[in-house]
Order: sequence, then C-alpha cells, then structure tokens
Amino acid sequence: MFNQLATTLDGGKQRNSPTIDRVLKQMSSAPVVLYMKGTADLPQCGFSANVVAALRACNAAFAYVNVLDDIEAREAVKLHSGWPTFPQLYVDGELVGDADIAIQLYKSGELRQLLVSADAVHPRDSRGVAVGF
Repeated sequence: MFNQLATTLDGGKQRNSPTIDRVLKQMSSAPVVLYMKGTADLPQCGFSANVVAALRACNAAFAYVNVLDDIEAREAVKLHSGWPTFPQLYVDGELVGDADIAIQLYKSGELRQLLVSADAVHPRDSRGVAVGF
C-alpha cells in the first residue's frame, strides 16, 4: 500500500517519501496510535473525544497524532487506510476503524480485549502521548 502511496504522492515516480516514512514510524511507535482531530486532552471534534474516552475507560496507554497540525500526514494516512475520515484507531499497526467502530467495540467489550492482546492496558497511564516526528 505504501509503495502505491509513494507513487501517488510523487507524480508516478517510485521513491520513498519522508511523509510516508514518518507515518510508518508513528504507526509503529506504540501498540495503540490514534490519528485524531486535536489532542487527547483537547479533542477538536466529538468523534475524536469519544474514542479518547473509550481508550481511557479501558485504561489504555496510547499515542496520538493531531491530524489538524499535519496536512501531509493526514493525507498519507487516508490514502494508506483507504478510510476518508478521522479519527482512525490503529492497534499493532493495523487499522481498527473510525469512531463508530471503536465505540461499538468498546460497548461489546472487544476493544478492551484487543488492547489487552496488544499489551496496551496500563492502569496508571491512559492519558495519551503525542507522537512527534
């Protein structure tokens, strides 16, 4: 997928993109990464706030990226996932889904199970940490 993204972003030439490299580093920087509007402490949309609340309710340690601050990364993530909207929740580098899916998984208890299997449930650290690259 990222080879296609590199081609798309580089006018048809196959070449590594610093933006793609940065997004890949972000996705692998923590077991749980949330691409969201705003920050974990100050979400800029209700959907992002709902996913943060679900992660915190599960006592998940998670990293986040504010897509409002980084247009290139926002576009790269959308192309990578094939998902046009935010927030986007990733666990172990795989897209879980958007807010609707994350909340549905939370309500069914599946989100917590997924977070436990990713070793991301930590009772004392569920505030969210910014990913800065």
